[in-house]
Amino acid sequence: MNILFIEDDPMNRRVVKDMLDVAGATMAEASWAEEGLAMLDAETFDVVLVDLRMPGMDGFETIERIRARGDAKGELPIIVVTADTAVDLRERCLAVGADDVLFKPVAMDALFDSIGRVLAIRGGGGMIL
Repeated sequence: MNILFIEDDPMNRRVVKDMLDVAGATMAEASWAEEGLAMLDAETFDVVLVDLRMPGMDGFETIERIRARGDAKGELPIIVVTADTAVDLRERCLAVGADDVLFKPVAMDALFDSIGRVLAIRGGGGMIL
């Protein structure tokens, strides 16, 4: 399982990476949206995790750009990982193409459950955490 996490905070990336290491998954890290989109062009991933609040392009636009791709990468499972607690946030994320939303601080079981659920729904096969 190869996961891309687009998140500007290095501590948040480290915490999620440590969780994924437990399951034997690998995680590529992007510090901003444009870097993550470039990595998506260059590598193969099973799931994309994305923060909403980043400098430059935000997570909503990042998700829209991924979904607008004309290839299989545009169908990758996308899970938002955010500290934002706006009332309608989950609905907004799903409306732009996210498959699930996790709120920080993320618990390991919630992360694994979410990844397994979105892979099952999208028919991604492969390892389910």
